[in-house]
Amino acid sequence: MASFASFRLGAAAVILAAGVAPAMADQTGFASMHNQARVGGKMCMTDHYHYGSGSGSTKAAAQRDAVASWQSFTDFEYGSDWARFSKAVGKRISCSKSTSGVDCQVEARPCR
Repeated sequence: MASFASFRLGAAAVILAAGVAPAMADQTGFASMHNQARVGGKMCMTDHYHYGSGSGSTKAAAQRDAVASWQSFTDFEYGSDWARFSKAVGKRISCSKSTSGVDCQVEARPCR
């Protein structure tokens, strides 16, 4: 009888945990500090840009490094829901030759 009671208690715990622990979005909560609006099917910051910089031996490598920098900081500040450069709006990318190859800077407004 004790093992049946233990089974029922364990089953109840699993059911309760499933109902109480919904999937949480990966956000830090800091995004609410900025004005947001829908752009297409995305929620985007309306007036707040993030920046990233990178360098590489080619323009493509420098752009990848700059985008990675943008995504890393955005993830740190707002969470991974906001940290996809591909979803961002208002993107600007500029690159220039340097003594070590190419330097690039990116800026964009984060969206989720």
